[in-house]
Amino acid sequence: MKKTILSVVLLTLVAFAFGAMAAAPPKTETTPAPATPAETKPMSPAKLEKFSGELKSVDAMAKGFVVAKGKEEKTFVVDDNTKITKAKKDLTFADLKAGMSIVVGYKKEMDKNMAATIKVAAPKVPAKK
Repeated sequence: MKKTILSVVLLTLVAFAFGAMAAAPPKTETTPAPATPAETKPMSPAKLEKFSGELKSVDAMAKGFVVAKGKEEKTFVVDDNTKITKAKKDLTFADLKAGMSIVVGYKKEMDKNMAATIKVAAPKVPAKK
């Protein structure tokens, strides 16, 4: 009699355990998409601020430059993702010279203005008389 009661109790516990496992929602393993580092993401031109003026100085060591427009001056830095163009031709940072007229597309990162695009204006050709 004791064995019968023990068997019934054991079967009841096993039945409850299997019932609970069957009622639980199945676990699906989802693999999150690999995160891409912020440094390799290209900056979206739609979210860039713009500043135009005359290139006052270029610091090759700090990879920075200063642009002035009237009394306002802003300092910018470049990185490997900065695109520099003049008349649809690519330039390098070393090609930038003081006195050039430029338009900078930039984004504020921490306390720096990070240049994403630099467009150098082509020199104006004087009209012939």
